[in-house]
Formats: sequence, C-alpha cells, structure tokens
Amino acid sequence: MKQSIMMFGILLFAFTALRSEEKITVKGSDTMVILAQRWAERYMAEHKDVSIQVTGGGSGTGISALINGTTDICNASRPMKPAERDKLNERYGTRGVEIKCALDGLALYVNEANPVNELTMQQIKDIYQGKISNWKEVGGKDQKIILYSRENNSGTYVYFKDNVLMGEDFSASAQNMPGTAAVVNAIAKDKAGVGYGGSAYAKGIKEVKVKADDKAPAYAPTMENIKSGNYPVSRFLFMYVKNKPTGVLKQYIDWTLSDAGQKIVGEVGYFPIR
Repeated sequence: MKQSIMMFGILLFAFTALRSEEKITVKGSDTMVILAQRWAERYMAEHKDVSIQVTGGGSGTGISALINGTTDICNASRPMKPAERDKLNERYGTRGVEIKCALDGLALYVNEANPVNELTMQQIKDIYQGKISNWKEVGGKDQKIILYSRENNSGTYVYFKDNVLMGEDFSASAQNMPGTAAVVNAIAKDKAGVGYGGSAYAKGIKEVKVKADDKAPAYAPTMENIKSGNYPVSRFLFMYVKNKPTGVLKQYIDWTLSDAGQKIVGEVGYFPIR
C-alpha cells in the first residue's frame, strides 16, 4: 500500500511537471533558422520551464502553418501577402500581428576564386534572367554563369523576385535549392556559380558589392550600409503571430526584441533593429 502511494506521488509529480512546461512552436523562414535556434537555446537556458521547438521549411511554409494553427510563431523573411492575411482572417477573425525582429542585407554570393567584386542591380537582374550568361560580360573570366536560386515557397525567393527581378521570372536554367545553406555550399564548390541569400550565411564564399546603377558607388551588405539605406537590397525579418501575444509567448517575443535578444541578432550575422 505504501509503495502504491509512493508510486502515485511520483507519477503525480511527473504529470504536474509535464503540465507546467510551457511550449512554443516556431516555424518558417530558412533564412531565420540559425537566429531562431540561437534565440531558443539562450532563452531555454535561462527559462527551464519553457520549451521552444524551431523548424524551417521556408516563409511560405511557416505562414501556412500559422493559418492552419500548427505553429505559435511564423518566421518570415518577407511580409505576409494580403491574400494570406485574408485566409488568416477567415479562419480566426484576425489579420495577424507583424513583428519586425531584425534587419538583413540580401547578399549576392560568388565563389572566392571569382574576380568579380561588384555588380549593378540591372546586371544582377540580367544575370538571373539569362540575358547575361557569361562572367566575361561583367568583368570576370570567360565561363558560363551557373545560377543558384531558392524554391518558390521561400521568402528570400519572393523578395528577390519582387525587388531585384521586379516581378519578372527567373531564367529556366536557375537551379532551385532547398535552403540558403545549400546555396552557399553549392557556390563554395562551383567557381562559375552565383547565388543569393541572407548575409549571415556568407561563410566560405564571397559577397559581391552592389550598386544601385552604373553611376552609383558599390556597397557591401554591412550594418552601416544597410541601416543608412545605401545597400540597395535590404529587408526586415519578421515574426508573425495570430493575435496580440500574451503570457509566455509575449515574454519570449519581448525578450527577442530586448537588448539581450538583439545582441544575438548581431552575433548570428544579421543586424539589430534597435
């Protein structure tokens, strides 16, 4: 009898402990996965009663998960579209809450052996539409340009298409990669390759400086150039939630926007919003 009571007490304690753990799910942008994981790790180390699960899949995947009710926070490297907000509103009676959590310079990657150091926005557009197909046309070696891109559920893909290609289509020869890390790995091995993605991923490759036009100076995606507006391809990174956050969710989001959370933004390679 005493043993049964003791076992019941152990199970009750375990059940109570399990119930007391607060869980937050985060899903979406591959660009933001490293940052989101670092935030989660640091926060959980200081808040043992909170469990945060982070997965990627792309901004579109995260937005769909928010609409379907399978994530608490959607990470997105692009703003939600009006149609997506409409779907959220149809289901929950809310158009969602947008939270700007970091700044990013959308970097253009080339192999470290590539002598090309700068390109204009028009040249980048022409390269990704196949109108410029050899590196010698932009001051490089005589070799065919190999295009690496992202899948169309990626917020980075959408941002690049809207703001660099001005809504026009990519060349059919562009190879779609499942994540920014895959783009970087491909460029690191391919001397003729070119790709794009968040500046935090730029390891083992070279970032090309970008010019607004052929008369403008070229800028690298540094914090100073992005915050000043000089770098032509910069963007906010977002978190989306269905409603105004409360409780543990609010505490976590507030922490990501605090000095401590924004310090991690800089450590990862993105740029604090404050």
